[in-house]
Amino acid sequence: MPNMRVDKNSMPAQEPGVRNKNFQEVALGYPEDVALDEAARCLNCKHKPCVQGCPVRIDIPAFIKKINEGDFEAAYQVISEASSLPAVCGRVCPQESQCEKVCVRGIKNEPVGIGRLERFVADWHFEHTDGAVEAPQKNGHRVAVIGSGPAGLACAGELARRGYEVTIFEALHTAGGVLMYGIPEFRLPKRIVQAEISTLKKLGVTIETDVVVGKTQSVDELFEEGFEAVFIGSGAGLPSFMNIPGENLDGVYSANEFLTRINLMKAYRPDSPTPIRQVHKVAVVGGGNVAMDAARCAKRLGAEEVYIVYRRSDAELPARAEEVEHAKEEGIIFKTLTNPVAILPGENKGVAAIRCLKMELGEPDESGRRRPVPVEGSEFEIPVDTVVMSIGTSPNPLIKSTTKGLETTRKGGIVTDEGGKTTREGVYAGGDAVTGSATVILAMGAGKEAAHSIDEYIKAKNA
Repeated sequence: MPNMRVDKNSMPAQEPGVRNKNFQEVALGYPEDVALDEAARCLNCKHKPCVQGCPVRIDIPAFIKKINEGDFEAAYQVISEASSLPAVCGRVCPQESQCEKVCVRGIKNEPVGIGRLERFVADWHFEHTDGAVEAPQKNGHRVAVIGSGPAGLACAGELARRGYEVTIFEALHTAGGVLMYGIPEFRLPKRIVQAEISTLKKLGVTIETDVVVGKTQSVDELFEEGFEAVFIGSGAGLPSFMNIPGENLDGVYSANEFLTRINLMKAYRPDSPTPIRQVHKVAVVGGGNVAMDAARCAKRLGAEEVYIVYRRSDAELPARAEEVEHAKEEGIIFKTLTNPVAILPGENKGVAAIRCLKMELGEPDESGRRRPVPVEGSEFEIPVDTVVMSIGTSPNPLIKSTTKGLETTRKGGIVTDEGGKTTREGVYAGGDAVTGSATVILAMGAGKEAAHSIDEYIKAKNA
């Protein structure tokens, strides 16, 4: 009989007043008894709406059934059939707007904690097994993948399981893309990312770092080297700014730079070769997950006051509800319906304050959300010494500018069809390089879909 308790089991976590001073993981994971109790809440629905809500189509009832049976390794294998990054997705995937949103248990009560169970299974696997993977027999065909973020890793994993010789080309010195440089350690430990990447390597995937495709090597040269198809998963790493006065002052960062220096270069450590200057009062402009990450990192760097400055209302914050809740618990101050108009200079070309206008919500704009409009005479200043701009990113134009026949949108996203095929034969793309900044799991879904298309393309070409 299913466990009919109405609420999901809560996730154990560090206390807010402790965790906002360290970079250790906030959520501690379900212990075995709690995972079993939560798994028993699943009704094992025949029509499986949760599977349709998952971008990579994990057979969710099947893996939860294995948990119920106490066979945690079998549960991991069920997940791995669809996902290349179970431990990552269990931590950062927005389940509340995908699989859990359509969970039958969620119609009247709380849905099953699918993401928490996925994390439990993946963590159990890495803790209790040697991570051995049986590499499939090679089929003699080669595919190049540009970028080792979620889209690239998912594409590479899917192709490797089909026997392709896959080489990933990564621009930075460490593989993992946004999983390594964008998401903080306290949300996604880097050992978890590297464990997932290690699994792909055991499947036969080769990773070459410090290769900037479009500069050190071109897409044309990859084809000349014998690759039969190329997947572009280079992400959206070009930061956006507001073009307001003062954005060139010392102490103004893009969220990309701020988080990369913290996450990849460990700038919070006293012995870091690239430390971030001491921060005391920080304003983070934006309301998405990246803004929450930047604000929570600033708090951990020792800032006394950290503000989220967002032009719409609290109810319209695009960040996950869990991330907003964690940020508020950790002492982040939310200034919603607030829009910056200038960053004011202080001593030595530094930042003294951020000047803002109060906003109110007017008529809906083209997105359907009510447009924020300024309140006349509402100008005020927030004294800060650091400003982090987190208002979005767009794809880097480097690959487009060096690759003939590759059509892009006005915002720089690569144009593709449903299968990830671009306007250049043999070239596929997916993830943020196509859509602009989005979620890890959507990028993975795009990478997996492109892998299917690449497989069909190469088979047809060699028939």
